[in-house]
Amino acid sequence: MPALDVDADVDAVGTRRDVLVPPADPQRVGWWGEGAAPGEPGRALLAGHTVHTGGGALDDLETLEPGDRVVVGAGGSRTRWVVDSVRVLAKGELAREATRVFAQDGPPRLVLLTCEDWDGASYRSNVVVVARPA
Repeated sequence: MPALDVDADVDAVGTRRDVLVPPADPQRVGWWGEGAAPGEPGRALLAGHTVHTGGGALDDLETLEPGDRVVVGAGGSRTRWVVDSVRVLAKGELAREATRVFAQDGPPRLVLLTCEDWDGASYRSNVVVVARPA
């Protein structure tokens, strides 16, 4: 993500109890391997940790703005994206909107997810960034 000066490795990840599980290493990002790949129809989901003390690949995801560029590389090819929206959703809000946010039909979209709003014990919200092909 050039706008954030982030260059993170991406690992295929899955879900546990219907929750996308990012890689344990906060410097890496996870791609939901059961969903669309970047550039395919549907929403390609990439999730990463934020660390309240710093050091997570997606620590500053909420600072992206519409129009910012994102580049995803895999297997020697790159897909380029333009940010359409940046939203911070409470955990319950994200659960209610999950069907739409994670939809696997429709045009190619990139969805970037991380946690937000550290309250001293846990994160209360999620940052959801949606981007379209550039």
